[in-house]
Amino acid sequence: MDRRAFGLSAVASLAVAGCGRSNYVSRFKTYHGPEVTSVVVNKGARKVYLLNGEGILREYKMDLGFAPLGHKQVEGDGKTPEGLYRIDRRNPNSAFHLSLGISYPNAADRAYAQSLGKRPGGEIFIHGEPNSEKERKRAARVSDWTAGCIAVRNQEIEEIYAMVRDGTPIALRA
Repeated sequence: MDRRAFGLSAVASLAVAGCGRSNYVSRFKTYHGPEVTSVVVNKGARKVYLLNGEGILREYKMDLGFAPLGHKQVEGDGKTPEGLYRIDRRNPNSAFHLSLGISYPNAADRAYAQSLGKRPGGEIFIHGEPNSEKERKRAARVSDWTAGCIAVRNQEIEEIYAMVRDGTPIALRA
């Protein structure tokens, strides 16, 4: 094979290889701005705030659990917790695009639920939209559709996922 044919073959191979990923957009964003030092969830205003010190870096609209008033007390009550917690894990394989875990329940939450003879529940996350088309359609029809989590749009959870580190304090307020 002469050089000219080899060169054309190489260029064609590279062009074909690049075609399969030309529309690919990663859901894993990068962030190089100021550190997010805390997250504040204002349930009444339906807002999530990412803060650096006292300054607001970002603000997002959100949906909550299907029974949003009051503090989560037991499994299945549909409430979103209130109080001080931490972002304690991340789930890139979530059923809701991406998700960041909240350290609910704490010792007080477990003790209170136990005093009622119940379980406190758990698996509370900030997450995106459902991956399932059927669940996405249901979520689009109603507000406060989660089982107690904080839901934002997919583009927003991608940004939050990039900006917020594990261990970041989160305050959930009424």
